[in-house]
Amino acid sequence: MKIRYCFSAALSSLCLAAPLAAADRLYVVCDNGLRCFKAPCQSSTVRDLATGKTFKSISPVLDGLADADRERISQTDALYFGRLALRGHVERREEASVLVVTGVGRKASAGERRGCPTG
Repeated sequence: MKIRYCFSAALSSLCLAAPLAAADRLYVVCDNGLRCFKAPCQSSTVRDLATGKTFKSISPVLDGLADADRERISQTDALYFGRLALRGHVERREEASVLVVTGVGRKASAGERRGCPTG
């Protein structure tokens, strides 16, 4: 009985820890052409660089970023042209799915920006 309880507790802690450990990935964010009149506006398409999976109509959230990272994203138009690979994770929220950006990973390659507007 004691062993079963320990195993259950260990398994539960692994299940809770696994999403946190694997949460942040690299993504490229591109403008998808949609225009909105009120927030939230899903005018971006996000591509997971590890899997190639594309999330359409998703909003990036930059709230937790350092000022330097926000400035770099702004200066490069990364959220429009997909010029930077951004670290973060996709969350499903009440109103819509969002990409919670936690940092700037690196410059995105031309292949990673495929499907993004050119500029």
